[in-house]
Amino acid sequence: MNSIFHRRSIRQYTAKPVSRDDIEQVLRAAMAAPTACDDRQYQFYVVTNPGLRQQLAACSLYAGCAAGAPVVIVPCWEKETGHAPEYAPVNLSLVCENLMLEADDLGLGTVFLGIYPETDRMQKVSDALRLPANLVPFALIPLGHPAREAAKKDKFDPARIHCID
Repeated sequence: MNSIFHRRSIRQYTAKPVSRDDIEQVLRAAMAAPTACDDRQYQFYVVTNPGLRQQLAACSLYAGCAAGAPVVIVPCWEKETGHAPEYAPVNLSLVCENLMLEADDLGLGTVFLGIYPETDRMQKVSDALRLPANLVPFALIPLGHPAREAAKKDKFDPARIHCID
């Protein structure tokens, strides 16, 4: 589980393409995530088109780095499906974490760019991708080869742990 401690948010990428095998592998990891009631409401849009990546980068003030990544993955969920549709955002969070950890394990970089629950961002992404009305865009996840090594961080804070005996 070294990727848990190694993974960093990467916002600059080289121009080197990401292989289809690596894209499939990170999506396999995403789909291996636990979900409430085993609801698998997720759909993934894999965007390699440069013009569309630019459009997605413009969907949020914080998403500019998406334009420079060779791939942007857009996880979405299907509205009103499954046994526990209210847990879709939680499920998608787990899915994204798996995807990002697997990318790190493959030597790739990612960053989580939140789209949900900001309705303006969600609408811009839906419009850019021409999503069906039943899909909710959750995030943008740029994927690529890191342009540089990110600094390591130790976020462990024992003051946040409360033991009850």
